Amino acid sequence: MELTVLGASGSFGSPTGGPCSGYLVRAGNTTIVLDCGNGILPNLQQHALVEDLSAVVLTHVHADHCVDLYGLYVLRRYGLELSGLPVYAPEGADETLGALIDEWGDTFDWRKLDDGFAASVDDVKLRFSRTDHPPPTFGVEIAADGKRLVYTSDTGPSWSVSAFDPGADLVLSEATYQKDSKAVDWHLSAEEAGLGAREASARKLMITHLWPRLDPVLSLEEAAAAYGSEVTLAAPHLTTRI
Repeated sequence: MELTVLGASGSFGSPTGGPCSGYLVRAGNTTIVLDCGNGILPNLQQHALVEDLSAVVLTHVHADHCVDLYGLYVLRRYGLELSGLPVYAPEGADETLGALIDEWGDTFDWRKLDDGFAASVDDVKLRFSRTDHPPPTFGVEIAADGKRLVYTSDTGPSWSVSAFDPGADLVLSEATYQKDSKAVDWHLSAEEAGLGAREASARKLMITHLWPRLDPVLSLEEAAAAYGSEVTLAAPHLTTRI
């Protein structure tokens, strides 16, 4: 299984994080887009053929996690004339996002997420857990070929990576703030991201969704100190074998 970062900035694009949240997960012949934040579509097209996508996962309907779905829709419907791409998203996402277009047609096959929901995309297994973040937001575990990736999406500290089985091969965790600069309770600091991964016995930790106005080096150092080992900083076009 392989993870490619398409965008890693929190809330709005930044010089270091690039576009907002978006990740490409590959396992065998399966290709999954994990969140479609603003700005990720050009990077997606550099790493995958849009016609070869197996599924899209939208963890929630904040713009920095979903807004480039519109570009994907136009490309697949009018550019490639393709239909039926599974889109896993919270209940009502199709209606909320559909307010800006005439109709989705059959371009996407919308599938509703709920706490504990599980699904298979070819041989890849997905499991979802409701996180500590408004609106309804879901962390996701992706398992294939004996490997497991856990993506926290957005969450406050009342939810933990430990909602899934311990020992994930890689935890991709939001780390929006630093411990002395938390503006809201529904995001993690880098320290909290490190502690959560450590408590869940994660084998590796990558932090993402950093607030663009903070120094990413300090966030990386804070997360590593709490995790107790080296931590990777998500950056556009970074590819990691899990």
